[in-house]
Amino acid sequence: MTGSGPERSPAARLLARLALLAVLGSLVVLLLALGDGGLVVVGAGFLGLVLCAAGVWWFVAHRGAVRLVGALLAIAAPVGVLVLFAHDGLWVTALTLCLCWAAALACARAALRRSRPKPSMRAVAAAPPKNPVLIMNPKSGGGKVGRFHLVERAEELGARVILLDPSAPADVAELARGAVTEGADLLGVAGGDGTQALVAAVAAEHDLPFLVISAGTRNHLAMDLGLDRSDPSRCLDALTDGEELRIDLGDVEGRAFVNTVSFGVYADVVQHPEYRDAKAGTALTLMPDLLLGDGVSRLDARVDDTTLSAQQALLISNNPYVSPDELTGGGRRPTLDDGELGVVGIRVEDAAQAADLAVRGSQSTGLTVLTAQRVEVTAATDDIPVAVDGEALRMPTPVVCTLRAGVLRVRVPRDRPGVPVPVPPVRWRSIFDLAFGRRA
Repeated sequence: MTGSGPERSPAARLLARLALLAVLGSLVVLLLALGDGGLVVVGAGFLGLVLCAAGVWWFVAHRGAVRLVGALLAIAAPVGVLVLFAHDGLWVTALTLCLCWAAALACARAALRRSRPKPSMRAVAAAPPKNPVLIMNPKSGGGKVGRFHLVERAEELGARVILLDPSAPADVAELARGAVTEGADLLGVAGGDGTQALVAAVAAEHDLPFLVISAGTRNHLAMDLGLDRSDPSRCLDALTDGEELRIDLGDVEGRAFVNTVSFGVYADVVQHPEYRDAKAGTALTLMPDLLLGDGVSRLDARVDDTTLSAQQALLISNNPYVSPDELTGGGRRPTLDDGELGVVGIRVEDAAQAADLAVRGSQSTGLTVLTAQRVEVTAATDDIPVAVDGEALRMPTPVVCTLRAGVLRVRVPRDRPGVPVPVPPVRWRSIFDLAFGRRA
């Protein structure tokens, strides 16, 4: 009996051993280079990371001369490390150490992927719809609806298209309900994730299949469903050769969300109209006040039985992301049917804490990573800004986030080029157990 640890295959065991061998190789390189500057490589690299993180914090959280100093430090720190390595002839040692660690991480992730991959979302066969209705936003994603001829393609496949008028904002949820009243047996959206969520809620309410067309800007939901984000017209293949997934739907005070709900700094920034046209400039203008100045606010949250206090930002996701730094980047959720909210709390108040976060990552005291069934967010004010799938709202406190497990039927093409292969976080004890057959 090997307990409930990772399942072992020859390939996974070999990759785990290669990962440990690469780690050992980096230690050997370091020991051999002790007399020739090996410790300088490690120390300079560590110091460069700390100084760069501190510089970024000063750049983001301050204005004027401090911001300028922060920008210079964030650039000068890594450049100075590289110059030191080149001047003292240490670049070979540094490069070798980096390659060893890169190889170790690559082999470790591959080993975990092969050891016991978590089952992907289960798809079931689905008959083609008879009366599909698709809502399309011609402005979404910089005009992808027109560029990829989505209206013409959808109508050729028998769908009725409701094309939104950018000059006359419409209630998308009401349009979807009207389509259901008229006999729609599938609802779909070509638009951003905020619009997707509104129509998804109506589809879930009537237990109808929901079609995601990747015509938004970032298409986070489409990515996590494995859809083709480079050619949204391929999503329409689900009308004739599709299958269904049952996924979860987030709920924040009765409003559905498919990706994330943000509280705190990001939610404050997106409230400003100028953010849509100048994201980076608006954020840099507002950040000093939101982090340290008169506009600073703190959030408290009850995450199931855990209390988080004085958080600067809270990010609640419909199912957890692979790692906490992926909520705002290009990361993804391995599944959308786990029945859990992902929770990330952030509290960084000075350069030292920013450096700690950069060095220790999820082990930092400034970052809290949890999963939950229910999250209740409170603040010292009667209402707070909230960003629901990127849409700016204000909600009265307390704000409660929950998850409606398995309520959404999503129709997807049978051929999906981006189906995610879940990879657990790299934990070296698990790699050691996998490599040598120990009980995990």
